[in-house]
Amino acid sequence: MRNCFQILAALAVLAGTAPAEPSQTVRSIVRADSRSGRLVRSVVVQPKVVAPKLVLPKVLDDKAAAQPRRPAETLPPDADIPDLIDHAARKYNVDPNLVHAVVKVESNYNQFAVSHAGAEGLMQLIPSTARRLGVSNSFDARQNIEAGVRYLKYLQTLYGNNMRLALAAYNAGEGAVTRYQGIPRYRETENYLVQVGRRWGELNRIRKPAAAAPKKVEPASQPASATAEPEHRPVETVVDADGKIHLRTR
Repeated sequence: MRNCFQILAALAVLAGTAPAEPSQTVRSIVRADSRSGRLVRSVVVQPKVVAPKLVLPKVLDDKAAAQPRRPAETLPPDADIPDLIDHAARKYNVDPNLVHAVVKVESNYNQFAVSHAGAEGLMQLIPSTARRLGVSNSFDARQNIEAGVRYLKYLQTLYGNNMRLALAAYNAGEGAVTRYQGIPRYRETENYLVQVGRRWGELNRIRKPAAAAPKKVEPASQPASATAEPEHRPVETVVDADGKIHLRTR
């Protein structure tokens, strides 16, 4: 019996000095077996209780929520060039007829065209400009049109919607427009403006959708002494053979 108490004391010391895992609790229990009379040691491990972590939903601030979202790409991978042009023009709010005119004059719709100055693809991107716009392959029609229209929109905004200056910068570079304080006196640039303007005007006549007939609104009854308001004629935009934009009334 004395030996039993010594064994129990030794086991208790071992159980008290045994290192426990920080994430769990270990207990050692010694008891006598009722049948054999032998001492039986059991180890009980209790896992550590982990409190649930509270995850709050992410809330966008007003500035982030107000950022415009670009329309998702809906064109199929095998979309043809005219569809790519129209899609990119609508995406960046540029007149599709203008983009078609630029592509016609720049490359005649040849996606593998290369100019004597090294401009490449449908919209004739200079390699440095293509890299600036994130284009990895200027001969890929989708990349070339996307970047070219985005650059054209940038120039349109830069020059306050003055399309002659924007087109001159697209052809001769922004630096040339700055040096000349206007249209650079390059024969190539002057011819370019004429050709793009002429093609743009032709497309506006061919592709311009028919305007919906305005809904007639009956004027409210007025006293006989009241005078009628003068009728204002609609204003339309016209591009002449020199590529100049004019405003006129019908």
